[in-house]
Amino acid sequence: MINKIKILIFSVLMTLSLTGFTQVLQEESKTSREGALKVFMDCRCDFNYIREEVPYVNYVRDVSEAQVYILVTSQRTGSGGNQYTFSFQGLGKFKGMNDTLVYSSNPDEPYAIVREGQVNVLKMGLLRYVAHTPIRSEIEIRHNEGLKAEEVTDKWNNWVFDIRTTPRFNAEESYRTLNLFNSINISKVTPDIKFEIELDHFFNRQRYIVEDEENTYIRQSESADILFVKSINNHWSAGLRWQLRGSTQENYDLDNEIMPAIEYDLYPYSEATHRQLRTLYSIGYQFSNYIDTTIYNLMSEHLFRHELRIAYQIQEKWGSVNVSLSGSSYLHDFSKNSVELDGFLRVRLFKGLSLSLNGETAYINDRLNQRKGELSEAERLLRLKQQATNFEVGASISINYTFGSIYSNVVNPRFSNY
Repeated sequence: MINKIKILIFSVLMTLSLTGFTQVLQEESKTSREGALKVFMDCRCDFNYIREEVPYVNYVRDVSEAQVYILVTSQRTGSGGNQYTFSFQGLGKFKGMNDTLVYSSNPDEPYAIVREGQVNVLKMGLLRYVAHTPIRSEIEIRHNEGLKAEEVTDKWNNWVFDIRTTPRFNAEESYRTLNLFNSINISKVTPDIKFEIELDHFFNRQRYIVEDEENTYIRQSESADILFVKSINNHWSAGLRWQLRGSTQENYDLDNEIMPAIEYDLYPYSEATHRQLRTLYSIGYQFSNYIDTTIYNLMSEHLFRHELRIAYQIQEKWGSVNVSLSGSSYLHDFSKNSVELDGFLRVRLFKGLSLSLNGETAYINDRLNQRKGELSEAERLLRLKQQATNFEVGASISINYTFGSIYSNVVNPRFSNY
């Protein structure tokens, strides 16, 4: 009897295995689409949606297998939306066939509309490559009837307003916390000027209840940031940043800082989504009025400081690099200074293997606002007040290796988390 059961189980397993193998072969024949264009997409997009809407190409998992490499980058627009730049680079037999298309979204558009616009641009860019493959017989080109030129008028004259509030409350038997974050953003961005106003308010209250004894701790801050930038040419720009802030954590009753600045980009600003090498120098005046006496026995002071920042960014098919180095000091005492280095590196080492590195480090010797005296245990553990330190360091690493079929055409959303 036991032997018969074993034979039955073995037969079932063999049947399932053969069925699964047959399905794999069938799926492979469907997804391989011999003769279809092989595309590698480098973007933060809704990839499932793209594969469903553009099924007439093969999406490969490694750029070395691709005939077209597509890099999608984005940057914020003056209206509060995003400008997406699609860079098409032909590889193999399509080498030299390159193109760049741009799509801009409005800030009030839902993501469903944004991704539809992205796919429309993607289809337009792929058309010139697909036209050289056997799949061209499956493509039909249409346009909306009744299209006509129409003059666009902007009653807001490029002004954009964004008002946001984020209350959050958590409670347990012995602990309650309330967080409030409110912000107002006003901006006007044109090719010649950038004008932005940001008003922020943050409030955090934590209550601890232990044996009917209640302790409440509050941390809050307010700030106003005003930025004005004037374009000089395709490499130079000048501007002014004015910051007003108050913070219980940083010991500021009022901190008023005005910093005129000038910036030079080695590459034209028009190439900013692909590469940047910017040098920014600012110098200005700072008035600080403190909540508590500082370690220098002051309740207020007038200061002058300057800052130099160098930022490099590049995005290519092999990966991307973002590095920023900045240093600042007070003019009355150059020993009161700080240096900060931030970097992010993402590299495709070889087929299927990618490496990401993220790190930041800072030398800090310019916290003139530091409170005098010792911090309580609660102030230290809950970070209610800024603590003395000479450095900050952080780093992370991520290694990803994928192998198997080079194609990634199939979409199956079943049992997804969302």
